[in-house]
Amino acid sequence: MVPTDASTDTGPASTPTCNEDTLELRLTDDFLALLSEDGLPRVGETEADQESPPANGELLDHLADWGPVVTPAGTLSLVPVRLERELPLISRWMNDSTVASYWKLAGSEDVTADHLRTQLGGDGRSMPCLGVLDGTPMSYWEIYRADLDPIARHYPARPHDTGIHLLIGPVADRGRGLGAILLRAVADLILDRRPSCARVVAEPDLRNFPSVSAFLSAGFRFSAEVDLPDKRAALMIRDRLLRDLM
Repeated sequence: MVPTDASTDTGPASTPTCNEDTLELRLTDDFLALLSEDGLPRVGETEADQESPPANGELLDHLADWGPVVTPAGTLSLVPVRLERELPLISRWMNDSTVASYWKLAGSEDVTADHLRTQLGGDGRSMPCLGVLDGTPMSYWEIYRADLDPIARHYPARPHDTGIHLLIGPVADRGRGLGAILLRAVADLILDRRPSCARVVAEPDLRNFPSVSAFLSAGFRFSAEVDLPDKRAALMIRDRLLRDLM
């Protein structure tokens, strides 16, 4: 999900061919145990067999405590959504025609509320946030564990891969490069606050050229085309090892 300057979606789809070299290795029992500790299923274990951890913030290293980040456009804070407080604003943004074409959450406030409750009532692997720039709410974000998300079935996911979705709300804030600035800042914030995360990923719709361009300008690289149920997406990756070069 992420319209305007940046737009991404998640969802199951067929496995893409990615630009990353892979090797056929037999994993040891010890290594499989380590993967299981990271929330990935053991061999022969389904997602339903796993006990979900409590939504205590641990899966995203306590995002609520990350603090603000200074960007060329101002100081940005990611504020975890409180449904009763942010629902009217986020629902209004979702009903913008440009936003609705990618997020597909237009309609009554109940439509947006159901989308938010799915995350707020979960185990903490996805956190909806309001982006507050210099004290003004102007964007909606979803920070999520991509390695624990259905998208992980469709690319070579690595433990602790972290995904981002961005929606820029006010029309006046779109189309002027603000998306790229915020995406770079939040991607770097994730890498700073989540030392176990080596990559930040996103999957904007291939048709959303402003979004794909914003991710490229923010230091992400194009990795592959991914077939998801409702779109063909561009898999974008920002690597920790390359963050100072891009």
